[in-house]
Amino acid sequence: MSKLIYGRNPVLSSLGENRVEKVFVDHRFNDRNILDKLKTKRIPIERLDKSGLDKLADGGLHQGIVAVVLNFRYFSLEEILASSQTKKFPLVVVLDSLKDPHNLGAILRTCDAFGVDGVIIKKHDQVPLNATVAKVSTGAINFVKVSEVTNLSTALQTLKNNGFWIVSTDGSAPNTYQEIDYQRPIALVLGSEGDGVSNLLLKRSDYVVKIPMSGHVNSLNVSVAAGILIAHINATK
Repeated sequence: MSKLIYGRNPVLSSLGENRVEKVFVDHRFNDRNILDKLKTKRIPIERLDKSGLDKLADGGLHQGIVAVVLNFRYFSLEEILASSQTKKFPLVVVLDSLKDPHNLGAILRTCDAFGVDGVIIKKHDQVPLNATVAKVSTGAINFVKVSEVTNLSTALQTLKNNGFWIVSTDGSAPNTYQEIDYQRPIALVLGSEGDGVSNLLLKRSDYVVKIPMSGHVNSLNVSVAAGILIAHINATK
């Protein structure tokens, strides 16, 4: 089964991973780097006008190129756990019911930048991997292991059974994120844009932390919060 992605960086990334099956480009598209790679790999190219590309990209910013790629790969939780065993203090990110593909894409980009071992999302009530996520991630979608699970609470228990400490975020938490010792395997739980982390997952957590703020706005975009927390955890290892 195939999917569509769009934008130069996501297509370049997918070319490097040999996931591209066919490409549609604007009549004026002249990026020699991409065109030469397509020629070398003998990938079919079809030229369309802008309206045709707009339709394929569903109105997204395609930069003159849309590609048909192999379906986005999901990993099992067991695969993420197995690959994380090579690190002394692995870090996985658990996302509770995110709805905005831009947030998911931005979080994947951050996870790739800081070497996060995997991202766990729900099969339902959660934005899946799609073309918008791929575009916003600028290709990181091809390098970050994402696991789609039926039940996040069960997944957290599995992580605990494998030595992970669960750190969830909540604006009313008594502790700030700087007060926690991250010298251990960590599963960082981030909540949905509107509701935050569910009460069930908060109860499963070993620590609940907040990001202290002193401005007039009392909350952060979830992808911004993810960047702050992941960078801090990475720096303390």
